[in-house]
Amino acid sequence: MDAPVKPNPLNSEKAKALQVALAQIEKQFGKGTIMRLGEGEVIEDIQVVSTGSLGLDIALGVGGLPRGRVVEIYGPESSGKTTLTLQVIAEMQKLGGQCAFVDAEHALDIQYAQKLGVNLQDLLISQPDTGEQALEIVDSLVRSGAVDLIVVDSVAALTPKAELEGEMGDSLPGLQARLMSQALRKLTAHIKKTNCMVIFINQIRMKIGVMFGSPETTTGGNALKFYASVRLDIRRTGTIKKGDDAIGNETKVKVVKNKVAPPFKTAEFDILFGEGISREGEILDLGVVHRVVEKSGAWYAYNGEKIGQGRDNSREFLRENPELRVEIENKVRTELGVPLLPVEEAPAPAKGGKAAKAAKAEAAEKAREADTSPLAE
Repeated sequence: MDAPVKPNPLNSEKAKALQVALAQIEKQFGKGTIMRLGEGEVIEDIQVVSTGSLGLDIALGVGGLPRGRVVEIYGPESSGKTTLTLQVIAEMQKLGGQCAFVDAEHALDIQYAQKLGVNLQDLLISQPDTGEQALEIVDSLVRSGAVDLIVVDSVAALTPKAELEGEMGDSLPGLQARLMSQALRKLTAHIKKTNCMVIFINQIRMKIGVMFGSPETTTGGNALKFYASVRLDIRRTGTIKKGDDAIGNETKVKVVKNKVAPPFKTAEFDILFGEGISREGEILDLGVVHRVVEKSGAWYAYNGEKIGQGRDNSREFLRENPELRVEIENKVRTELGVPLLPVEEAPAPAKGGKAAKAAKAEAAEKAREADTSPLAE
């Protein structure tokens, strides 16, 4: 029989030496520089911000993107990278957070951002001339401690000053990678201290001569891959059509790297043109998977009552009935074990929907009756 393993406490001399060393470190670098992990000051819940997609929040394992971390979102062209980040900005603004958008590509569509729910009055935007200028702006905003979310769109557009000042055919290998590596070394500690989330949007390039494995790679070297706590690979998997017209894209996101929860989970959702991520479509899909919503043929039903025939009609019905949408979403959230939405904060019906038009017509009719009544005279 094995004897029980006794704890091996530090002897008095070692304990004294450790106390002296800790006191010296705290005196030199400040209180809280070093501490025991079990003291409780370090261990705390991860603060997150929703992505605007219920499925993606669940796939991330903690209910959204973590604050105080670096996040990378990459994918092919027109896959929904900027749309996803604008949705995150809108969600952060709902929580009262200050957001900044560093538009290195000089291609931000302000009207589209507004349609996605971004408050343009409170959004800081910068369109820098060089990569160095862009990263200096990010560094200053992070150090201020007053900004909660910074988006850099995109890493591929962070052009080093030497490249801009050189000739068109000049070969400057590794310049952008060195720039990113230096910037991330400086930024990481301040990002954690200020609890600011920095999202880098990145593009995909092809490696030449790759025989085995994926030839795809992201721009800006390997530094961002290491420093990012979360990496999301976003792809367009199909087109959503209404008759012959394309009205959106079917999108799939894979959590390629995750330091705060188990990685490699996926989420699928619809991105509708001019509207962003379709919350109603996600609720229908997740509701069917978790048996909250019944699907029979093309018909969707909830509690025995039919919602609509076909996905588009059912989605439109949920958009026009926000209270029902919140009720179904909360049942899905209960099944998944994630926090519920407050029922009293149900969103208003979408502009342009049948319910909204009916309400508008009813209000106009009442106003007309008030004008023509004898009391009005």
